[in-house]
Amino acid sequence: MPFGDFYRNKKVLITGHTGFKGSWLASWLDILGAEIYGVALEPNTDPALFTILRLDERLNHCILDIREPQPLAKHIANIRPDLVFHLAAQPLVRLSYETPLETIDTNVMGTAHVLNAIDHAGYGPERPCGVVVITSDKCYENRETYAAYREDEPMGGHDIYSSSKGMAELLVASWRRSFHTNAKDAPAVRLASCRAGNVIGGGDWSPDRIMVDAIHALVNGEAIPVRNPLSVRPWQHVLEPLSGYLQIGAALMADNETPDICSAWNFGPGRESERTVAELCDAVVAAWGQGTWTHSLDTEAVHEARFLKLAIDKAWHFLNWQPVWDFQTTITETVSWYKLAYQCSFDTSKMREKSREQVTQYTRKASAKGLPWAAHA
Repeated sequence: MPFGDFYRNKKVLITGHTGFKGSWLASWLDILGAEIYGVALEPNTDPALFTILRLDERLNHCILDIREPQPLAKHIANIRPDLVFHLAAQPLVRLSYETPLETIDTNVMGTAHVLNAIDHAGYGPERPCGVVVITSDKCYENRETYAAYREDEPMGGHDIYSSSKGMAELLVASWRRSFHTNAKDAPAVRLASCRAGNVIGGGDWSPDRIMVDAIHALVNGEAIPVRNPLSVRPWQHVLEPLSGYLQIGAALMADNETPDICSAWNFGPGRESERTVAELCDAVVAAWGQGTWTHSLDTEAVHEARFLKLAIDKAWHFLNWQPVWDFQTTITETVSWYKLAYQCSFDTSKMREKSREQVTQYTRKASAKGLPWAAHA
């Protein structure tokens, strides 16, 4: 079984489970047989993946704001999950210009509230809790070079969103050193962080994302508006980083867990997936079967990095984790998900089947590549 059947019957809490990545993670954990709990706000898009898949029927669903520490602490203490995947965040760069304090409050103090609630939920060395905090590739101080950033490089951020993710990473590192380092006993809380970016896949309708803009334009028979066609991004399917998060979660709770796992991890695609926005749009149009794109200047555009790439050597060497789908497969699977969604008018049973099918295909390809997390898939 994938991940050694580790997740079967495990209590797993996802914060931000109503978002795009959170919904895919919940769907995968459902396949793995986990007992899933979710804490989040209502979905902020319509349509939304969470709503289409009716995930509230598949997990213990709770609407709760991580900026409210007391209800959050009470809820986590009542559940006492085996693992926590913390994804809840304000995820948009442009919105961070409009709501800077809310962005910092959610992404930094919200993370602190989650960590503090877990620390006071009654865990011990004999009953530990694994925590995986998800931030972003934008947490790094981007020098606009073509060098890939490694986990030990400085945090930074040109905009409030990016800096809030850098602050969250600094918070996680200092929290671990302050409260989870004990020379005598194994830590009651085992804490790691994961960084990824340029994630695409079926079911995302968040604003200011090129894939979302592309699908919206193609559905309406319009040209895809492209702000920066020559910007280079390492595109990856959403299942790529999720496989890394799940592998880190299982490794945190392994009997031979070492402090090295309790650290920061990058997850990204292979080099052949480093493509311009123009190349991405060409591939999307080809997969859709018709359409075009046009260079559309945005006079109100905020700062965007020309190039940002993560080095994945650490995950490759210490976890034997590798990306599975190449660029073309990523585009093909993403577009096929959206095409079916619009053809079947977001029918829940069909989209659940399609999503499960993509997880299965991804896992089987990983197994064929010999990746240990996908053994026997």
